[in-house]
Amino acid sequence: MLQKVLAEKRGKFVLGYGACALAGGLWGTGFFFGKIALAEMGVAHMLFYRFAFASLVLAPLVLRHPTRFKPAEWRTLLLASFLGIPLQFMVQFYGLSLTTVSHASLMVGTLPMLMAVAAMLFAHEHLDSVGWVALAGSTIGVALIVLGRKSAAVGGRGPSVAGDLLVVLSLVIALGWIFLNKRLMERHLPVVVTAYGVLSGCAMVVLFVLLTRGIPPVHGVSGKAWLALISSGVLCTASTTLLWNWGIHRVPASRAGVFLNLEPAVGSLLGVEVLGDRLGPFAWVGGGLIIAAAIVLTTRGHSEVAAILE
Repeated sequence: MLQKVLAEKRGKFVLGYGACALAGGLWGTGFFFGKIALAEMGVAHMLFYRFAFASLVLAPLVLRHPTRFKPAEWRTLLLASFLGIPLQFMVQFYGLSLTTVSHASLMVGTLPMLMAVAAMLFAHEHLDSVGWVALAGSTIGVALIVLGRKSAAVGGRGPSVAGDLLVVLSLVIALGWIFLNKRLMERHLPVVVTAYGVLSGCAMVVLFVLLTRGIPPVHGVSGKAWLALISSGVLCTASTTLLWNWGIHRVPASRAGVFLNLEPAVGSLLGVEVLGDRLGPFAWVGGGLIIAAAIVLTTRGHSEVAAILE
């Protein structure tokens, strides 16, 4: 009997970790697909299609899981959706349009650092000496990437300080989305918060784009761009959020958080190997520092990052 219980628990952990790992890997392809689409349309229209395709996947979940948010919860949901979708992604992908996939992906590696700082400031979490060293290393890594931007992408725009820092700014904005969603998930299922949040954010994107940029292009968009847009919506948005929320409800968030580091690793490798980005020596060292610091912050017991994720 005990062996059966242990086997079931082990299987639950394997599936949970697998879901988190798959989510982290798919998130890492977001900038890659985004860059392909941005070659044929602006940031606003690219995001319009990305979230439209994501909504097609998540809409049935709203019908299957009807819920009644209180007025205050609706306000929290809408604020979280605004921060996490139109505002965060507009800033982030405008930054991507000014820099390379590799640089943008490595900057995403600062998210655990930002979450740890937020936990310190707002959740009164204690940061020990090792944590402080990790934060310092991550900060130095960002500085090395930004200052060592002599590399250039083959056949395209090279990295820029403005683009790199806009990606970091988008992650700061994302913290508000994470905090607010955590509050909502204390009373509602993660799948409900995810579905309603993404659909609300998509509606905001659609309204903004139609009012400011007009109807997005249809004719003249290549098959490669359409495939990138569909992949961005289905794989990098809908599937990742569902996989991640499903996974962290089956394994300790303090351990699952390490899979967040797959995003900068996969993204930067795709940029170098597929798009021909060139990382200078400072960028390689800086990226290594950021990822190493993120691993330290997300694997040391009940970390500051876990305080926000859980």
